[in-house]
Amino acid sequence: MPRPSVTRRSAIASAVAATLAAGAVPLTTADAAAPAGPKGWVQSTLVRMTTEEKVGQLFVQQVYGQDATTPDARNLPLYGVATPAEVVQKYHLGGVIYFAWTDSVKNPQQIAGLSNGLQQAALAQDSKVDIPLGISIDQEQGVVTRIGPPATQFPGSMALGAGRSAEDARTAAAITGKELRAMGVNTNFAPVADVNVNPLNPVIGTRSFSSDPALAADLVAAQVAGYQEDGRVSASAKHFPGHGDTATDSHVAFPVITHTREQWEQLDAPPFKAAIAQGIDMIMTAHLAFPALDDSGNPATLSKPILTDLLRGELGYQGVIVTDALEMQGVRELYGDAEVAVRALEAGVDQLLMTPAMDEAYAAVLAAVESGRISAADLDAKVRRVLELKVRRGIVDDPMVDPAATGSLVGTADHLSTADAVTNRTSTLVANDDGVLPMAVGGKKVLVTGYGVTTTQILADGLTASGATTTVHQTGTSPTDAQVASAVAAAQGKDAVVVTTMKAWDTTTTDKRAGQQKLVKALQDIGIPVVVVATRDPYDIAYLPGTATYLATYSYSPVAIRAAARVITGQVAPTGKLPVDIPAKGAQGTVLFPFGHGLTF
Repeated sequence: MPRPSVTRRSAIASAVAATLAAGAVPLTTADAAAPAGPKGWVQSTLVRMTTEEKVGQLFVQQVYGQDATTPDARNLPLYGVATPAEVVQKYHLGGVIYFAWTDSVKNPQQIAGLSNGLQQAALAQDSKVDIPLGISIDQEQGVVTRIGPPATQFPGSMALGAGRSAEDARTAAAITGKELRAMGVNTNFAPVADVNVNPLNPVIGTRSFSSDPALAADLVAAQVAGYQEDGRVSASAKHFPGHGDTATDSHVAFPVITHTREQWEQLDAPPFKAAIAQGIDMIMTAHLAFPALDDSGNPATLSKPILTDLLRGELGYQGVIVTDALEMQGVRELYGDAEVAVRALEAGVDQLLMTPAMDEAYAAVLAAVESGRISAADLDAKVRRVLELKVRRGIVDDPMVDPAATGSLVGTADHLSTADAVTNRTSTLVANDDGVLPMAVGGKKVLVTGYGVTTTQILADGLTASGATTTVHQTGTSPTDAQVASAVAAAQGKDAVVVTTMKAWDTTTTDKRAGQQKLVKALQDIGIPVVVVATRDPYDIAYLPGTATYLATYSYSPVAIRAAARVITGQVAPTGKLPVDIPAKGAQGTVLFPFGHGLTF
């Protein structure tokens, strides 16, 4: 490829600005990439990059602001510059990641405009190379969903596990991916490949497809295909080597997985192997220790035996390895932020996500390269994998999007109806001892109470549409005794109660006063039919003795709650099957409702 001149770069920047103003689909780098082909572009780009540019490709950071060029004071303490565009250019970033708390995801058109502005910044630098950004997000769906409506919402992984359909899992990923790509997001840190074998897991839970490795593997593979082949976004299986059997949250502490090597092979490995076989672009590391795989005490993120010897060597993975967020406590306990960055790269990582000390980490990596601690060959291999991903996923040829087109591409009527249909197949009727469901609600007075302002209202709206007279009385995740008494008072004179729960089992963090458990008991004592709807983990019923009617939605997203209303009123028969065992409270060896259980009518 010929060396681009500063004049050409000025022309590129001008062209981008002009096309953005006109609302057209702007600049691509296809004209530069096409003559040599993808492999030729990667090689010719790599040999013309400076060491500083190569190091920059190893970092993926959050940037603050709704657009690329407006100063935001929150960028200054982290990066020393004010605008997102300046952050990208200062460090030659390989990628960025979007969150609501960074003001990156206000609405589809804004997201697309921000994406274009950041790509413009990456492509308009005074450099010998044109390298677009990886723009990433955690749009797992369900409990981890960064972009809300009007983008299409799905109920999340465990709900898809209950649906048992690889086709539905792929469809959900395809729609999610297509909408992300329309907004300029080209990387989704999903699917979760962890096998949730611990019901007390505080960080994975319904983000996992199942406690069954085979089912999880099938659905992980389906979603990789949906994201990458149908949606044209990179997928990232997480969190290697497996975060499914922990009662500790790596965001705030340092978990240790006690599985043997044989247990890892049987329980944790299958979904990651399936993702690799499907050609996944990225695998994300876990900030946890796994002594059977590496007895050094290091977290997997910093473990060469786990990342290089096992993941690359034994499993044959050739794609990009990215860390989980380096601001998480699980990786920060042993070393300083700068040293963590270097050690992660030495262990086998290719990209560093969200270092909390960018200047220090960037300087430390650069120094490690210059000193030979990280060899030039190793650096080039990492950057090559990043560049190959960007070519493979079409980011090099097509980095920009049309913000005006998001209205016809995101949250379309077809996508929304498909999401409803998929979700209808996930609701799981766990208990219906008294035959309360389906409920003929026409003309009946129903109290809808429990967790969630939006959740209870959407559920009530669904019942009202079927003829019920509903009263909404939201009590939150940890009701006080006064709130419980108020809900009981509101239930007087009603024909039935529908009560929503959200991790009622978790009296350590979510509901320290066990208020949800008290609420359900008090409502049951009234003597009228009570339908319990678990809007997140299905395990709540083990902590709600006497519950005769229990529906699991695995998600409090509106699409899941609307589906629950359809089941309650008999518009849709429940067909979901438990993707996990529900153990008895305090007795993990005793199963109340087994994997595969699910009633219908």
